[in-house]
Amino acid sequence: MDELQEKILDFLKTVDKAKTKEIAAKLGAKKRDVDKACSTLAKEGKVEYLYIGTSFVTLAGKDHTPKA
Repeated sequence: MDELQEKILDFLKTVDKAKTKEIAAKLGAKKRDVDKACSTLAKEGKVEYLYIGTSFVTLAGKDHTPKA
């Protein structure tokens, strides 16, 4: 796993979900590099894409059931 992928996973541990452009801004990385890293992480089953009006990235297996 490369350094950017590790940073993305560490960042996602601190938030519920995030857009790739938010991740790129927080990490000081190019969005296209974050997109590529997230795609690789998704193929490995470490992150998932959520589509809630727009797309978000989240850690795989995280519960996103709305809280009552």
